[in-house]
Amino acid sequence: MLLPNKVTQIPYSKQSLTQEDFDAVMEVMNSSFLTQGPQIDLFEKALAKRFQVKHAIACSSGTAAIHLSYASLGASADSVGIVPAVTFSATANAFRYLGAKVIFCDVNPADGIIDLDSLQRILESLSEEQLDHCNFVSPVSFAGKVAPLKECADLSEKYGMKLVEDASHSPGGWSERETSGDCKWTQAACLSFHPVKHICAGEGGAVLTNLTKVADRCKALRSHGIVRPFDDKHPTPWKYEQVDLGWNYRITDLQAALGRSQLGKLDESINARKRIAKRYDEALSAPPFSERIDRPALTDGHSWHLYVIRFKEEGLRDQAYKFLKGLGIITQIHYTPLYRHPYFAKLVGNLRLPGAEEYFAGCLSIPLFPTLTQIDQDKVISELARFLSKH
Repeated sequence: MLLPNKVTQIPYSKQSLTQEDFDAVMEVMNSSFLTQGPQIDLFEKALAKRFQVKHAIACSSGTAAIHLSYASLGASADSVGIVPAVTFSATANAFRYLGAKVIFCDVNPADGIIDLDSLQRILESLSEEQLDHCNFVSPVSFAGKVAPLKECADLSEKYGMKLVEDASHSPGGWSERETSGDCKWTQAACLSFHPVKHICAGEGGAVLTNLTKVADRCKALRSHGIVRPFDDKHPTPWKYEQVDLGWNYRITDLQAALGRSQLGKLDESINARKRIAKRYDEALSAPPFSERIDRPALTDGHSWHLYVIRFKEEGLRDQAYKFLKGLGIITQIHYTPLYRHPYFAKLVGNLRLPGAEEYFAGCLSIPLFPTLTQIDQDKVISELARFLSKH
């Protein structure tokens, strides 16, 4: 539907750039390297320091980061990857790129986070033959809330599974026992630098890990599987060797410079998101919202990539989406359970998981980004109230 020119859209999310970000990119534009230059190493070192890990490997997208992490940890056609049903396709797609089987885990209907009881039932159902191979659990720290990584690690270790956190939504997020991305409980964690994420690089991603062998393999695989063995045994400085079949998942210096500039403002971004989430929480805790909408829990460690409300009445979510869009207020659904998509339905059949279905039936992401003004946020709240008064 085309909107009238006089209507100014309020997006559900967007990048927040400053003059400092533009200056960082222009410095690269005026340098000798637009790609494969010094900015990559500077960005990786800054990421490793911020997330308190030994290694950060920057790459071309969040999807590439997930693919590289699975591949570097040994995923193959014999592997099983357990993925929450409520997540973006990339978390599961990267297993399929490697030929692995995907099993969908249920989620908590209140917040879309992986359900530990469902995970345990899946693990108990795996055959001895399946458990003989390199298998994975990929908890998603969803919307800014950190997944129960310690509990996932405890279950995974018992069954010999490897653990990779999809931390695309949650840099800066923490809970009582977990910090997103620090790899305390996981073999790797993955970030995304898409424009709507906390750290915008235009596109891009990173693998975080404390395992040197995994980091080295990620670095080779992101550049066609090529390494430069320059040491006493290989004294020729120009020599390079392809040691594996990799991909072109390199990030550019332009992206790395922008990402590093944005990383320096991560705390500022999270604090702005928290202020907006708090204002939503205060407004939506009162009638008419409190009677008809569930709101996300306001916790200190939530980093608020998304603010997801849930309508209590069946069918109301889609009506609200259309109503708000007609007023230039853009919302989004995060996410349709992956098993409902035609590609995965062909693999898993007519699967329906109760927690995922309940979550999906009412979820709606309303506008939240660091530069959302109070005037625009008040418009979102007032128009949502007007919608409820009519329905």
